[in-house]
Amino acid sequence: MQMPLFNQFVCILGNSIMMRHKDVTRIGKAVRHISRLRGGSGSALPGLVIEKIDPQFAKRTLESLPYGVVIVTGTNGKTTTTKIVCSLFESAGLKVFTNKTGSNFTRGVIAALLADVNHNGVLDADIAVVELDEAYAAQFVKTIRPRYSLLLNVMRDQLDRFGEIDHTARLLQVVAEATTDTVVMNNDDPLIRAIADVLPKSTNTAYYGISSALQTMFPSDQQLYGKAQKPQKSAHTNSVTLEKVEQNNAWFRLDTSAPQKVSLKLQGVYNMQNAAGALALVRTIATETAPSKLLRSLETVRPAFGRGEAIEIDGQSLEIVLVKNPAGFRLALQSYSHKNVTTMIAINDNYADGRDMSWLWDVDFSPLKSVHTVSGIRAYDMALRLQYDDITIEKVDTSLSSALTQFIDLGPAHKRIFCTYTAMMTMRKILAKRYNLEDIDR
Repeated sequence: MQMPLFNQFVCILGNSIMMRHKDVTRIGKAVRHISRLRGGSGSALPGLVIEKIDPQFAKRTLESLPYGVVIVTGTNGKTTTTKIVCSLFESAGLKVFTNKTGSNFTRGVIAALLADVNHNGVLDADIAVVELDEAYAAQFVKTIRPRYSLLLNVMRDQLDRFGEIDHTARLLQVVAEATTDTVVMNNDDPLIRAIADVLPKSTNTAYYGISSALQTMFPSDQQLYGKAQKPQKSAHTNSVTLEKVEQNNAWFRLDTSAPQKVSLKLQGVYNMQNAAGALALVRTIATETAPSKLLRSLETVRPAFGRGEAIEIDGQSLEIVLVKNPAGFRLALQSYSHKNVTTMIAINDNYADGRDMSWLWDVDFSPLKSVHTVSGIRAYDMALRLQYDDITIEKVDTSLSSALTQFIDLGPAHKRIFCTYTAMMTMRKILAKRYNLEDIDR
């Protein structure tokens, strides 16, 4: 459908009659079905159509949920944290709606609703957990005020989209100010912590964080760029604290109790920090669920695709790790052992990645020692950056398809790929087609 015709179609629908909720639902489901038949994912066009003809669709669908709406937002970690939160709520006996397609824009939420509601537009859920991009979250809350929100972090990510980092913090402040019950915040991020000072007195707050022993592993943006020499002590008490990390084991302190050891399937220290945030949020809402039950449930959660999950391909382990900014890449490099691992890096600079790749020069790549393949649109820029850290490179190939194919065909070995968002999604499609992995979690 050409865009001018599409706009005419939407205008006719939107202006012809005041449609009932179930009529809007059926139109959306029909568009979703047609989109999927034409080879689309069904996560963009249906949401766009419904957003145009009925801007209140999502609000009407979600406002009747017993526990309301939770927004998970921040620069890093939204997808995995949302997955953890949903798993913990389900272990507490709640039916959860979430935008599991991975589209963290408003129309992605609408598209996810269209997949889950019945033909009368009724959603069978107790609570909605919505992952939203920072800018879209600030727009979303103008229509749908969340009962709870979880603010993860503010880092220098995609600044050509959002402007300076203070602007990103203000976007999260808008979300917090719109929250009607409780805002859960990262107590170790000074820009997040500062939001608490401007919230209405009626807003409840809860905090999560890391122990002093782990502070050097999780620098804030201000520390990373030399604006703060050491972490400032917070006056707020954590509901959940990540006390210690040892391989895949993490020790969480709940309130002032003794730290409890949890063996995780989640890879990477940053995912363990995300788990602390998820625990703090769920404990705020599912108050009758025993903490021990939540911790045991946490042990079963696997990372989302591209966030450190190991996929078995032709008898070999393949990890795909999303990287978006200096802090995230730095933590990713520190989180994994690089012994006996064959490594690939894939860097794109499409809109969804952020067009300015100069941040790669703020990453210390020395833990890698060697990289077998460098690919993506900015492959040669990445290769040049690696050379400045004396990293050995075997191959540079700007074609992700050929690079990935040859990388996998190297033979049985533990393989790991660090990649930007659109590179990750391209490789996901290649892997899904080649290995029939359509059920890969986005």
